[in-house]
Amino acid sequence: MPQSPLSLPSGHPRPSVFRVDIPLLPESAVGNALQFIDLLRGANLLASLRLGTQAPRLAWRLLDAEGRPLAPLPGPLATYTAPDDQDAARAPAQALFVPSFHAPDIPAIRAVAARHAALSRQLGIALDAGQKLLTVGNGAWLAAQSGRLNGRQASLPWFYIAGFERDFPGIGHSLGQDLSDDGPWLSCALPSSVNLLAIALVHHALGPELAAACETVMAPDHQRARAALQANAQQHIPATRDSTLARAIAWMEAHLDQPYSLARLAEAASVSTRTLLRHFQQELSQSPLDYLHGLRCARARVLLEVTLESVPSIAVACGYADPAAFRRIFARYAGMAPAEYRKRHALRAPRRRWRVEVQ
Repeated sequence: MPQSPLSLPSGHPRPSVFRVDIPLLPESAVGNALQFIDLLRGANLLASLRLGTQAPRLAWRLLDAEGRPLAPLPGPLATYTAPDDQDAARAPAQALFVPSFHAPDIPAIRAVAARHAALSRQLGIALDAGQKLLTVGNGAWLAAQSGRLNGRQASLPWFYIAGFERDFPGIGHSLGQDLSDDGPWLSCALPSSVNLLAIALVHHALGPELAAACETVMAPDHQRARAALQANAQQHIPATRDSTLARAIAWMEAHLDQPYSLARLAEAASVSTRTLLRHFQQELSQSPLDYLHGLRCARARVLLEVTLESVPSIAVACGYADPAAFRRIFARYAGMAPAEYRKRHALRAPRRRWRVEVQ
């Protein structure tokens, strides 16, 4: 397995490569595979932004049902069937990705699995060789049919669990989880969770810090999106309803970099300070100041991720005149110091700089 990306030796001549083989059956949901490849490309982009030419990378190869490489296809599919890097494509496979396949019911799933028993045997050989196995939805049948996964846990859609349990009683279920990461087997229940599968693979293949960067980009985070909009446009998202909390929160979002004043906030919300405190406590179980700290730290996370400005500059941009107070509050909300957060989550290469303008 490739080294952790931040421990690559300085004189390393070529990036380390982790290749994933993707077998496609006539019944395969090809969109799963194409989405997965797009996510691998995104992970490679983030790795190169952070580490430049020495970044480790993910490669892939599409195979047919017999394990033969697919010939490049014309048109839009050419970018998926032709590898980005010929040398990377010749690297040894270290994982297999099995997409879900089209089948209307459990008997049809069993029939597809029976037709492709040879692929299940190949999956078993790959597992014996120490490769990772990734499956989506009913692709778990092909993996389980290898006979190598007894005692493991799988993530499946609820409507498959009863049939799967009858066929493979030795395999457990990660109930209520979109992703299961159990030793050599990574499985997700639905195509909507393929991004989680890709992030888990990055963690195993390229290291936890690049996985954290991928999670920042690939996993939905509405709070971060809101903070990014405020940080870049310096404007708030209008409230969808006229209420005390909506008015107060909208005002805070528009004035994150200004000193906190409970009286001014209450005036903006058109209520007394006592009424404002009661609304925040009853509906959010926290004070307005605690909520403001959360908003400011959300903005700070974005700025730490996409800029190389100093921590004191970011503190001022987020409304903290005292950098020490900012560090203390950020650590309380983020679980780590700003410098450590930047080390784990920065998305930009050091040679490129995005500035924060502080008025």
